[in-house]
Amino acid sequence: MSRPLASGIAGFARLIAGSQAFWPDESPPICGQHIFYANHSSHLDAVVLWASLDPIQRDRTRPVAAHEYWQASRVRRFLAIKVFRCVLVKREGFGRAGIEAMYAALDDGDSLIFFPEGTRGSGDKVADLKAGLHHLCMRRPEADAIPVYLENLNRILPKGELIPVPLLSRVLFGRPLKPAAGEAKAAFLARARQALQDLGEHS
Repeated sequence: MSRPLASGIAGFARLIAGSQAFWPDESPPICGQHIFYANHSSHLDAVVLWASLDPIQRDRTRPVAAHEYWQASRVRRFLAIKVFRCVLVKREGFGRAGIEAMYAALDDGDSLIFFPEGTRGSGDKVADLKAGLHHLCMRRPEADAIPVYLENLNRILPKGELIPVPLLSRVLFGRPLKPAAGEAKAAFLARARQALQDLGEHS
């Protein structure tokens, strides 16, 4: 896929979502491998987060997305495969096969966009995070887990709607975290969830 096409789609996604990205140090990470994990409340989430990355980082970052949604039409299939390079996983029966696909992407040196709540929420609060985030961080310990709070996208494209509502949104990136030595899985997931909630509450 050409860089101009990717840049054009990224610009269009930011335009329709009225989105602006904020980083803790006002400078996005260009180097290194990352697991960008975010709250999930809209079909716009993965696209807007991907579009908010620096072009160099965007080229190496793959959204983890629902196979059923992105394979539903020729246009979605093209975008998923040729533009976003999605790691497509099936909602039903998601388990070892889905995790293995994400492992493979990390092992190839790519970064991931991941929604560890497991399903779309209302946008009012962050649900408990699934164990997959912990597995990914343990598999690729050099990859920082970066919390990303997506603000207002559930109102711009509510569930069941096709036409975006003209509102503004923000993509709030937090500081990276990793599982600490000896930290239990449940403790890490609670800490990761709290990092997301803090971004939303202090925005």
